[in-house]
Amino acid sequence: MFLPIMQSIKDSPYKVFNKSRNIFFVKNKLSRFLAVAVFSAMSLPAVTQAASPTQEVNLYTTREPQLVAPMLELFTANTGIKVNTVFVKDGLIERVKTEGAKSSADVLMTVDIGNLLDLVDAQVVQPVDSKILNDAIPARLRSANNDWFALSLRDRVLYANVGSGIKSFEYESLADPKYKGQVCIRAGQHPYNIALIAAMIAHNGEAETETWLRGVKANLARKATGGDRNVARDILGGICNIGIANAYYAGQMKSAPVGSEQRIWGDAIEVIQPIFKKSGGTFVNISGAAVAKSAPNRENAVKLMEFLVSDAAQALYADTNFEYPVKAGVKVNAVIESFGTLKPDTMPLTDVAKYRKRASELVDKVGFDQ
Repeated sequence: MFLPIMQSIKDSPYKVFNKSRNIFFVKNKLSRFLAVAVFSAMSLPAVTQAASPTQEVNLYTTREPQLVAPMLELFTANTGIKVNTVFVKDGLIERVKTEGAKSSADVLMTVDIGNLLDLVDAQVVQPVDSKILNDAIPARLRSANNDWFALSLRDRVLYANVGSGIKSFEYESLADPKYKGQVCIRAGQHPYNIALIAAMIAHNGEAETETWLRGVKANLARKATGGDRNVARDILGGICNIGIANAYYAGQMKSAPVGSEQRIWGDAIEVIQPIFKKSGGTFVNISGAAVAKSAPNRENAVKLMEFLVSDAAQALYADTNFEYPVKAGVKVNAVIESFGTLKPDTMPLTDVAKYRKRASELVDKVGFDQ
């Protein structure tokens, strides 16, 4: 049984550097993949009979296919179920609604708690009663109605210039005048920042958050634009000294080949896990998935969801995507571990999501992206 799994991973087209997206799936991870594959073969239910060639499951995802390919390949190797991946960069809900009851979508995968709740509000998903999912995923990271489930965690952290001397940081400090002209960040209207601003409203109220947001804008070293990796690039370039970005981007950059542009950017920064003053926790968002309302292959959709919270798949989330597993006991990537022990904010993400609209309105009100 082990040989087909190993061969599938060895032949994978994704363990290369995709320069266009700056995503690394390097050859030296092969031993890790093989180890995970062997472990998964022992820990997952045995496949006593090859699945029918017609067995399949259709995954609609807003995540880059390369990011989930290793997990999907391992799922197919273990079950014989083919995964048809449809990358939907924008308009996932609109597409599924347009397709209606004839939609081929089985599993809908996206990032950000707000996007998952939007799927529920749009009534394009269905509940799943699965002991495997419920046992693996903490209650705060899944819907009380079982209609969405978190699959990985991603913290929004501080990138700081190496040698800055910053050892600890509060999100509220981004507005401190002592950082005037030193802050880099992507657009305020980007979902990653909307979620952070919404969390700030949930903790400190709208009025205080508006004052904070104006302070952050006053401290910007450049226009709020670009991506999270650009924060590291501009710190290296001396444009700014600190910035807010997701930790997994730092993991990608710091694991890039020595001498590459990405590695140079990564080596220029230190990663500090900021906290909210009131809670003492770091803001953590999620990636997640749900079973589509009209899933034509519902049974296989549930099998895929359950596999994605297995020890094997969660280890791949950690080791290839530099994200935190949702399942307890699965080790995080060594690079991410070097950033410190994560203490997630205790504010429920569903409470944070309630303030997304107000967060977006505040961004426009203070002219943050202008």
